[in-house]
Amino acid sequence: MTVKWDDLDKRAVTTAKVLAADAVEEAGSGHPGTAISLAPLAYLLFQRHLNFDPKDERWLGRDRFMLSIGHASLIQYIQLYLAGMDMELEDLKQFRKFESKTPGHPEYSHTKGVEITTGPLGSGFAAAVGFAMSQRRTRGMYDPDAPEGTSPFDHHVYTIVGEGCLEEGITSEAASLAGTQGLGNLIVFYDQNLISIEDDTSIAFSEDVPARFQAYGWHTQQVNFLKDDGSYDEDVNALDAAIEEAKKVTDRPSLISVRTIIGWPTPGKQNTGEIHGSALGEDALVGLKKALGLDPQKHFDVDVEAVEHARANAAERAKQARADWDERFAKWQKANPELAAQLSRTLERKLPEGLEEALPKFEEGKSLATRAASGKVINALAPLVPELWGGSADLAGSNKTMMDGEPSFFPQERSSEKFKGNKYGRNLHFGIREHGMGGILNGIAADELTRPYGGTFFVFADYMRGAVRLAALMNLPVTYVWTHDSIGVGEDGPTHQPVEHLTAYRAIPNLSIVRPMDGPETGYAWLEILRRDAPAGLILTRQGLPTLHRGEEGLASTVNVAKGAYILKDTEGTPDVLLMGSGSEVQLAVEAAKELAKQGVAARVISVPCMEWFEQQDDAYKEQVMPAAVTARVSVEAGLPDPWYKYLGCKGKAVAMDSFGLPGAAGELFEHFGFTADAVVAKAKEVLSNK
Repeated sequence: MTVKWDDLDKRAVTTAKVLAADAVEEAGSGHPGTAISLAPLAYLLFQRHLNFDPKDERWLGRDRFMLSIGHASLIQYIQLYLAGMDMELEDLKQFRKFESKTPGHPEYSHTKGVEITTGPLGSGFAAAVGFAMSQRRTRGMYDPDAPEGTSPFDHHVYTIVGEGCLEEGITSEAASLAGTQGLGNLIVFYDQNLISIEDDTSIAFSEDVPARFQAYGWHTQQVNFLKDDGSYDEDVNALDAAIEEAKKVTDRPSLISVRTIIGWPTPGKQNTGEIHGSALGEDALVGLKKALGLDPQKHFDVDVEAVEHARANAAERAKQARADWDERFAKWQKANPELAAQLSRTLERKLPEGLEEALPKFEEGKSLATRAASGKVINALAPLVPELWGGSADLAGSNKTMMDGEPSFFPQERSSEKFKGNKYGRNLHFGIREHGMGGILNGIAADELTRPYGGTFFVFADYMRGAVRLAALMNLPVTYVWTHDSIGVGEDGPTHQPVEHLTAYRAIPNLSIVRPMDGPETGYAWLEILRRDAPAGLILTRQGLPTLHRGEEGLASTVNVAKGAYILKDTEGTPDVLLMGSGSEVQLAVEAAKELAKQGVAARVISVPCMEWFEQQDDAYKEQVMPAAVTARVSVEAGLPDPWYKYLGCKGKAVAMDSFGLPGAAGELFEHFGFTADAVVAKAKEVLSNK
């Protein structure tokens, strides 16, 4: 079948090519080559296949598109312009300029039509896998029995990648999992131009990409614009046929490899690394415009008739798609009022009632690792928060991330003796793919239909830091369950003991790092994380911790966790010294305060589960908890001391680490490195003597 493609469509593609060149030239920097050569692919996708509504960027029934090659952002911006999606010519003229709608890379929540931030190569690919998983899970929650292609929750996920994306390890991780999951709703275009910044990719990249993806379990196709005889034909009919074929494949993801010449038809610079990441320059720009049959003296000279044609087509396609979808959605709503109410609540970013009452109770005096407490909390909240789901990077038993009685998210035929699969399941198994897990979680969260979490050992969070940074940049509500914190990991030795990680992750803006001291704090930490609807890392212990007595004549209520820091145990009048800490070390501060009291020293114990939340409190509350007049201060935390200096002042002291850990049992290591109540007492006396 031949795709409907008339002269106006050809002129629209020509307009897209020249706009890409002019925008980069105007900005003085950017990546024009791929935006020029992929103009036919992008136009075909947006104008013939991608279901979206230019007037409603968050339409629930839309297909999802992300540009993994984010440096080629003009590909997307120009198609949004041609479709009339809150993008005008003036916006393209402002490409890469301050506060424009067209930054150098697509930015989530900044430009309408951009589903997710794609800067670091490969991150968009992993996010696309997350979007595809989100679609399948959402369908399973709301409409599992509908025939394929008939549900209002059916849609496709598209992304464009290049060699750079495929060289990054995150893409291998995500692609492997996507094949295992059989994500038939995912279609990936591979722009095979064989050019990178350092020119010919043969110097570093020589693999057979389709064969690689076939090995992952993908359906693959090849479309060649560059013919065997050296001629070049932007064969949109072959590309259209490949897309239609990919749509028919529902049991596995699809890769469409498109052999292109980067920058075609720019004389002198096409097929070179020079056109990949810099402006064409006057001579090449003139040559391109001549090759396209345009006036080389005119800049941003759009074909108005072609633009109007494209906008009219996009509007008509949206009208038809919306009419069909609206009918199906209305029928579903009528048949499923309770599920419809749940969906509405989720889309409004509201939590159900009764979550605090549902939190598990923890027996006072009993020792329990906070990772185990977290597992109890997850299972207590699971029935009330159906949008919550997640898993682990092959450490579910250690991270305590499994939801009891829920099937695992993978095709039933992949079930093992221990884990029973259901393609709509709730327990995720990421395999040992921390970076891929992070990128996938970003995609799930950006889809805004569910609340994901992912677990690993805290030391391995280093592998996923880039993805976590992107989650923080986008303010995506991803929850990281990072267990086995500090030297409390014990016998695994210093390779597994995260000493510097608290400091490193607290350095990421807009990321909350929450380190609860016991089971009750863990419960309220989870509750506050869900309420805040923002990225957060839960830092949890391997070793058991005592559940301390709360209430009258005991310690302060855990409801105060929401404030980030609170007075856990106070003394009469103004305290002589402030003892502050997080996680497993708070108990040392409590014991030290008791000993100091025997010695006539009034110590206030402050639990600081989350510095970021505490910093958001008003000055009056901060002063109440940490009075400026009390300069004798001690912090205790089994990590680097750096984050505590802002609370310690110039006279305070830290009980902290200044080295990596050692092999040995947790108790031995805490003793060896000075994490004892006696050490806290000694440090308190030291700061008091120096007042």
